[in-house]
Amino acid sequence: MADQAVSSLTNFAVGIVVARSLGLAEFGAFSLAWVTYGVVLNLSRGLATDPLVVRFSAVAAGRWRAAVSRSSGTALVLGLVTGVGCAGIGLVVGGPIGAAFVGLGLALPAVALQDCWRFAFFAAGQPRRAMTNDLVRAAALVPAMFVVAESASIVGFMLAWGLSAAVAAGFGCLQLRLLPSVGAVRGWLREQRDLGLRYMIENVSSSGAAQLRMYGLGAIAGLAAVGTVRGAELLLGPFLTVLMGLSQVAVPEAARVLQRSPHRLSAFCLLLGGAQAVAALLWGLGLLLLLPDEIGEHLLHALWLPASALILPATLAVMNASFFTGAAAGLRALGAARRSLRAQLLASAGYVIGGLAGAAVAGALGSAWGVALGTAFGATVWWFQLRAGIAERTATTVSAQSPSVENEGTPAP
Repeated sequence: MADQAVSSLTNFAVGIVVARSLGLAEFGAFSLAWVTYGVVLNLSRGLATDPLVVRFSAVAAGRWRAAVSRSSGTALVLGLVTGVGCAGIGLVVGGPIGAAFVGLGLALPAVALQDCWRFAFFAAGQPRRAMTNDLVRAAALVPAMFVVAESASIVGFMLAWGLSAAVAAGFGCLQLRLLPSVGAVRGWLREQRDLGLRYMIENVSSSGAAQLRMYGLGAIAGLAAVGTVRGAELLLGPFLTVLMGLSQVAVPEAARVLQRSPHRLSAFCLLLGGAQAVAALLWGLGLLLLLPDEIGEHLLHALWLPASALILPATLAVMNASFFTGAAAGLRALGAARRSLRAQLLASAGYVIGGLAGAAVAGALGSAWGVALGTAFGATVWWFQLRAGIAERTATTVSAQSPSVENEGTPAP
């Protein structure tokens, strides 16, 4: 959780500096590139790092190092391919959006590789080394952002962010004393296709929904509306750090509950989601009632006033997403991959439809309220799938424990 805090707060700091330095429309262009980065990162995790963590977390050091080399090579190649694509799109589009995507394309290879090192350390049970890597990145980011802030260009901010990731990625090579194996990508993808494809779809459907919502909002209401929505999300950023950190430990904890007391799994997941939802509510109320306008304007400058109007619906959306975390932990502990994927796809559809329908009605504010409704629908879907998954497991367990009718009265062999 401490490592997740360092990683998320680093990105939060980038968002604050960029929001203070750029105009509303330019920050909207930066936000479109930022949500695209989220999609690429989840693509890389699904194909490269998630299978690494699942299959190579409790193996001999030699097997782990070989897997890390191949996984990191996959992440690097994915970053290069998507980076070239983003840079090409940026050159064609031009303007602020084009500049943001060119900068993103240059940063993606380093960002994908550095993220892979973090999960490699998690797989080895070495979270301190992951945190050290993220601290190196944060230390490299501070002077880079300070220099770029003088000129305040979108490309400059993206390059500073990517440069810090490159420094940490290089440091990761020194920590591990190995290099990514780019020649092993095809073999890695072939061997891990049973897990990789499933994780890729599940991961990308979530971040892809955010990307579609932002793209659609920009097309419907303009770049300023995108910047406003992203500004409201930034205000909730520190709490989201906690949410993401808890999600990393929720699945193994749910698995332990399932092993010890299966009948308590539903209550555990409800407690986990409910506690996060209450914390989100308190954070949102603190922003609404306790944060003076002077501090908000100091943080976000001109972005504060329009973004602050979205705090209430954004808080409700995060509260609903908190219940996603609880139900998702239960479904993964049950191994109910199909139900988990079905819930994620339906929840993502609700998010996109709500966000775009709201944008068509009332711009940024309407989109925020539409997302709040869409995530409420998503929470309902996740919990329906969890309850169904628990019922299936209970029925299977009872059936396995009961003697079959046709064998009644037959002597045991």
